[in-house]
Amino acid sequence: MSRIFRQIKRKVKLRTLRQYLLGRAIRRHRRLKSVSDNTAKIRKGQLLLFVTLRNERVRLPYFVEYYREMGIQHFLVVDNDSDDGSREFMASQPDASVWVTKASYKNSRFGMDWINWLLHRYGRGHWCLTVDPDEFLVYPHCDTRPLRALTDWMDASAIKSFSAMLLDMYPKGPIAAEPYREGRNPLEIARWFDPANYAIRKNGEFGNLWIQGGPRARAFFADEPEKGPALNKIPLVRWERSFVYASSTHMLLPRSLNLVYDENGGEKASGCLLHMKFLSTFVEKSSEELNRQQHYANSQEYRAYQAGLQDQIDLWCEESREFYDWHQLEDLGLMSKGNWA
Repeated sequence: MSRIFRQIKRKVKLRTLRQYLLGRAIRRHRRLKSVSDNTAKIRKGQLLLFVTLRNERVRLPYFVEYYREMGIQHFLVVDNDSDDGSREFMASQPDASVWVTKASYKNSRFGMDWINWLLHRYGRGHWCLTVDPDEFLVYPHCDTRPLRALTDWMDASAIKSFSAMLLDMYPKGPIAAEPYREGRNPLEIARWFDPANYAIRKNGEFGNLWIQGGPRARAFFADEPEKGPALNKIPLVRWERSFVYASSTHMLLPRSLNLVYDENGGEKASGCLLHMKFLSTFVEKSSEELNRQQHYANSQEYRAYQAGLQDQIDLWCEESREFYDWHQLEDLGLMSKGNWA
């Protein structure tokens, strides 16, 4: 009886939290100002991408082309007061809608209030991909099948959410050694990753997996690995108006959307987000974000980065692997095609 009571109590608690987060997002949408509204072009069933950004102009041309080729049909963008031309670039794209805000990134739950509002307003009935400008989705068969093939299979299989582990990519040598130029595939520079060195545990409250480790843990958080960034993401969801991201794209509500793994010995389909943070642009970006103090836990992550960058850190090590394709990531157990043959 006590077990049933605990389950009911948790269900009520999470439902209350979901309603609070959704209400908060609806209230705070007034802080967003539309600068380019092409949402009337969105058609039923189109694949949508949602992103919050600040001063990412040099990354955007390749980012947009990568996801267009994958099958994304509309970009919904929140620009957090960029001053490098990011807003103007995205506003010039015919398949993008752009909102701008000068509000605090930190006080908006690190941008998730804004994204939850846009998902609530425009995402219903669509497969929605929520990523950062330095994240590139790789999924099973992505070299031969568009994203629509994956979402069609998930629709047929009654699957509503798709997980992707954040895989930090890095160059061989100092991060700043090779300048990144606009339009270039970042994978040409940051081709290396950690094949192991990951810790996984289950979040009992929300039901999602919590993954930490990789190059950031060993290079920046070696003495306190529990403070390393979370690598678990659920970026692709068939959205409904009652859904909400609870913590970045790490976990959602309702809780059932977080059950993207098989607890009975099998495997569910999953992907990876190739994380291209560690390019030459990171040095300046890290300094800017540390000064702004707008990130989680008083920007402790960026404090660690800045300390490491003073030593011209090289993330490459003898165990590093060079990236080739999604088959390699599946062989290493970092993603899976599950039942999607």
